Amino acid sequence: MTRVYIAGVGMVPIGRHYGKSLLDLAAEAAFKALDEAGLEPDVVVVTNMLASRLQEQDNLGAYIASGIGLRGKPALRVEAACGSGGAGVYTAYSMVRSGLARSVLVVGVEKMTDYPTSTVTSALAQAADAEYELFYGASFTGLNALMMRYYMERHNVDRDTMSEWPVMMHENALSNPYAQIRRRITREDVARSQVVADPIRLLDSSPIGDGAAAVLLVSEEAAAELPEKPSVYIAGAGMATDTVELSNREALDRIPAARAAAEQAYRMAGVGPGDIDVAEIHDAFTINAVLLIEELGFAPYGEAARLLAEGRFHPGDRPTLNPSGGLKARGHPVGTTGVYQIAEVTMQLRGDFPGVRVDGAETGLAVNMGGDGSTLIAHVLRRV
Repeated sequence: MTRVYIAGVGMVPIGRHYGKSLLDLAAEAAFKALDEAGLEPDVVVVTNMLASRLQEQDNLGAYIASGIGLRGKPALRVEAACGSGGAGVYTAYSMVRSGLARSVLVVGVEKMTDYPTSTVTSALAQAADAEYELFYGASFTGLNALMMRYYMERHNVDRDTMSEWPVMMHENALSNPYAQIRRRITREDVARSQVVADPIRLLDSSPIGDGAAAVLLVSEEAAAELPEKPSVYIAGAGMATDTVELSNREALDRIPAARAAAEQAYRMAGVGPGDIDVAEIHDAFTINAVLLIEELGFAPYGEAARLLAEGRFHPGDRPTLNPSGGLKARGHPVGTTGVYQIAEVTMQLRGDFPGVRVDGAETGLAVNMGGDGSTLIAHVLRRV
């Protein structure tokens, strides 16, 4: 089986792109990745969560492929809620690694800001259990609030300690030109922000935004034919699932699918948590980041929030977490977030990320989550 390289990346700044369509955004990211690589892909994989509901557009594989001048190419859409981007990269990696394709373009795209918050919230809630959660009015904010409240009470963690994560994310995003929110905040700002679902505040939550990102995955043989061989490859990949319905989980302060996916990726790459220099992890809400830090092996159970408050995982530490600003401040155009993560870690390892840079990074991790822990995808990236 062949090594899978990342030959090109492209990102669109996340924000309110009222003047651009879903296709416009996808094309902008795709052309950046293709221009960087100088190679036409064999297959197109589109990642998206909400187009069926918000744009009333399905058949996105053919729609995007033909729209960017790749009519006739095999193309498909991958959907795994907010984990769609990671699942799309996982799919493309499998195609190249197996020899089914020499090159696969993954394009993640989402357009959310044309609609009221209530409409977007309702659409996002469809990733919960329709019969046992959505039917009773449960939103993802409410479900994550249950997890956050349980974690804080079980591990005796106060509100101020939990607030360090969004503060760090806003600080990291200040110099990221692709980030949606670039302003500094304090723990006091988090505590004073609007309660969305207690104990989750507005500043614990990722914003609604439009965006697109693309990565071109190529085989070792295809990489050797490029004018300049790519310097970053996917060394390991893992994916795991859990129940969609939160009440069927073994515990509210654990995300076991994250540990399972990460262990698969670590094992394939021949690394462990201590080998990771930089990681982009899924932090749609503060509690997601705290739980993932523990499941990925970066902190003991119940200790992540306190370690963050003491200065761990900030720029300069190992691993540095979410130097992009994460979903919290870089933004979270849901179906493409996982593709942003892969592009960002790739640029960190190449040394050309335009924001907070982790100098000398050789091994990186990208972890994307669908639902409130029901689908987890992990990729370990390494520099040649």
